[in-house]
Amino acid sequence: MDILALIPEFGGLVYTIVAFVVALSVIVAVHEYGHYIVGRWSGIYAEVFSLGFGPVLWSREDKHGTRWQVALLPFGGYVKFLGDSNAASGKDAAAMAEAELDPERMRHTMHGAPLWARAATVAAGPVFNFALSILIFTAVFMIRGVVSDPLTVGQVETLPDVVTELRPGDEIVAIEGIPTPDFEDDAAWSDFVTGLEPARQLQYTVRRDGSERVVQGPWLFPPLIEQVAPRSAAMDIELKPGDLITALDGDPIFAFSQLKDRVESSDGRVLLLTVWRDGTELEFALAPRRTDEPQADGGFRTHWRIGIIGGMVLDPATETAGPIEAVTGGVVQTWRIITGSISGLWHMITGAISTCNITGPLGIAETSGAMASQGAQSFIWFIAVLSTAVGLMNLFPIPVLDGGHLVFYAYEAVAGKPPSDMAMRVLMALGLTMILMLMVFALGNDLFC
Repeated sequence: MDILALIPEFGGLVYTIVAFVVALSVIVAVHEYGHYIVGRWSGIYAEVFSLGFGPVLWSREDKHGTRWQVALLPFGGYVKFLGDSNAASGKDAAAMAEAELDPERMRHTMHGAPLWARAATVAAGPVFNFALSILIFTAVFMIRGVVSDPLTVGQVETLPDVVTELRPGDEIVAIEGIPTPDFEDDAAWSDFVTGLEPARQLQYTVRRDGSERVVQGPWLFPPLIEQVAPRSAAMDIELKPGDLITALDGDPIFAFSQLKDRVESSDGRVLLLTVWRDGTELEFALAPRRTDEPQADGGFRTHWRIGIIGGMVLDPATETAGPIEAVTGGVVQTWRIITGSISGLWHMITGAISTCNITGPLGIAETSGAMASQGAQSFIWFIAVLSTAVGLMNLFPIPVLDGGHLVFYAYEAVAGKPPSDMAMRVLMALGLTMILMLMVFALGNDLFC
């Protein structure tokens, strides 16, 4: 065996692991800090704040008496409050018996604090995850900006065998005589694109240097790859952003819709792609895969996909987004992920879509590496998406998770007393079993789906 031949593959594995650990560590740190800081504000003492599990690599104690530590296994973390027996906030009977002798000390335990303080502390973890997502999305929207109105050319892609007379700074007034609507008006823009007859060459009416003129330009949506989906057929054969697909099974194509129609009607048959990359023609073979996709009405449809997202032939010029506009976009994006995740889970439970849509640690790690390889912005965006997913998962009403604790507190608020210690031990063991079963199932999906 040629050991040197394995170096690139080993390097890719290390890169994937590092990306996964970084993403997970950021999300876990924010989640646990939410528990810690709200607990401290609520008068609940934190004994340990740990990033990771297992043997401790580094630790220090702060002025509040909390030991901050980094442990060997970087796949999670926890805050252990006064009176807790473990990372899942189980009750330490001995510590609580000691605390009962001191009312002030009892008030500072997780199990002796007022109900509002416990509920706020537990809920803070998921809330901080959602806040992280909103913050990242807001920052990306502010950095990326919003498309200028009117639609203005920022940069034009050079395509082979196509005349491009568009220039940066051109304001696009109309295409093929059809006035261009506000780019941010999704409905109007969709109607505009639908009204255009696909053609390799289009006439653009532009405003340049204060006057209008008609210039030649390519079809607005060529089969140009803007992003490659992680764990997709396109990722497997190493298609890259910026690649232009010029032919399919030897038939020339110029529009992304032509590629989409052929892929969707392939029934999974292997397709031969001719790709133009940096002035060179390459050929790739790949088989489309079944993919369950969310719809606007909340449902899902199954399509054949190769895993690429297309882009326009031009990058629109942008202008700085205002704070309110950016924050609103961040909130909307986070809410969209939450509702889409809940809808997907419901459709899997009802059998409407495949349970292969549940991804385990291997799949998340692979996605982490894939997104990191596509640039810092893609990786940071992925962290925001994963943070929302982690926050939502922790709200599920399963004992051991934050949502399970909130259910216990709701019961206590109604019944006037918490569940018995025996009931709590049984429910926590049941919840832990459910989580382990889900992890095994998700890992099976990673290996066999």
